[in-house]
Amino acid sequence: MIRLYHNPRCSKSRAALALLQEAGAEVEVIEYLKQPPSAAELDQLLQLLDMEPRELMRQKEDEYGELYLDDITLERDHLIRAMVDNPILIERPIAVRGRQAVVGRPPERVLELLA
Repeated sequence: MIRLYHNPRCSKSRAALALLQEAGAEVEVIEYLKQPPSAAELDQLLQLLDMEPRELMRQKEDEYGELYLDDITLERDHLIRAMVDNPILIERPIAVRGRQAVVGRPPERVLELLA
């Protein structure tokens, strides 16, 4: 089972989902804009991805600038909370299988979880 944090309005996210479905993978789709991950879930995703919060943020979103998230003094918990409160900031898609996770950029990266 692959859990896909998905935004149906995003072409990369749609492409990743299509690739997984075409490969016959069982996919649990989580529309994270409607069902944002909790801070604990997001922290776990970051650990699986081996990323820091800012690396998973969509820095071109208006909210990034409006919330001054480029401030290097902000702590990890503050950045995670910003993504929980503003899930549009979370890069997508994110695919998770067991203890492995990838950001589907490019979308073909999600296929790494099938190997």
